[in-house]
Amino acid sequence: MALEMESADTMTQSLGKHVLIVDDYPDALDIWAIYLRSMGYRVSTAADGAGAIAQAQQLHPDLIVLDLELPGISGFDAAKWLRANAETRTIPLIAATGYSHMRQLDMAREAGFDQVVVKPCDPDLLVEEIERLLHHDAPGGSEPSQSSEQTAHENG
Repeated sequence: MALEMESADTMTQSLGKHVLIVDDYPDALDIWAIYLRSMGYRVSTAADGAGAIAQAQQLHPDLIVLDLELPGISGFDAAKWLRANAETRTIPLIAATGYSHMRQLDMAREAGFDQVVVKPCDPDLLVEEIERLLHHDAPGGSEPSQSSEQTAHENG
């Protein structure tokens, strides 16, 4: 019962938090946006790295979910740019990738991502990671989720 109340309190604190989702696959973008809105988040979307950078600068979201493989500016390069920019460096970043090899996950962390989720990703897992990062005091250094590491180990 106490756990349920704590979980409800955490969700209440996150209502209205702004999440920017960046993915070049329209169906994934739509599904995650619809789900996150249903959970009470404000959601903006972009389909490429340049759009991610522009919207991050303009909108200052509370968190960004960023696909790694994007046309033009990759998710890796967008993350590096966001971390180097004073206005965006503290925004928590979640990498979303279809690759689960340890090298790819390590590269994501080196680029400045706080967390990595492997697609296809259960929407509840994504919300769990968003919640964890929104309530974490120091973006840029959290440990990977067990599910990301486990999937990487199983696949690579």
